Amino acid sequence: MTETKAGQPVGEAKPRRRQARGERRIQQLLDAAANVFCRTGYTSASTNAIAREAGVSPGTLYQFFPNKEAIAVELGERLTNQMREAHGVVFTPEYAALPLGDMLDAVVDPLVEFNCQNPVFLTLIHSGDIPGIMTEDHDALHVALHARIEELIGFIQPKLPPERRTRTATMTFSLFKAGLELVLAHEGEEQAAYIEELKASLHGYLAPIIGTEAPSRAP
Repeated sequence: MTETKAGQPVGEAKPRRRQARGERRIQQLLDAAANVFCRTGYTSASTNAIAREAGVSPGTLYQFFPNKEAIAVELGERLTNQMREAHGVVFTPEYAALPLGDMLDAVVDPLVEFNCQNPVFLTLIHSGDIPGIMTEDHDALHVALHARIEELIGFIQPKLPPERRTRTATMTFSLFKAGLELVLAHEGEEQAAYIEELKASLHGYLAPIIGTEAPSRAP
């Protein structure tokens, strides 16, 4: 087999380049779909509209996705995986050891930022006719997020009875979701104000239950 100067087999270089080009094209189509879904809603979106948004022909789109549903599933999968990774970053013992206000900043800010940068995530979930696999993945994500919140509360206030810890996690998650809806419905200074209102609501609810100071740990 012929080799390049760097010792790289020529026959392997082209497939890798094609694969990289294909991945860039897929991302281009997914970005376009996210814009179309946010602008028109999932139900009204079409593959032709997504192709126009991406600046490609419908035929090019069909080389990668057979239909709108497949695009939505791939987009939802990628966003769900990113959100799972975000959970692992923000729900940590290090953050749980902070005073309540600082902990809320550390946890809420990246989650809100992710949703603000990816508004299509909630757009798809709120659509009544999205593929069932997306609903299942979203439900599983919510279960995982609830469990993370419950773990965090247990770390901060280990003497809290299990049933109270579960209720507190449920209420906290519900407050966050409701506040997030308001955050995403506004822009600029109003959005920033609603982010602070969201944190204030969470602080007001959690303070009597888990306290406001950094949790003490016996040496």
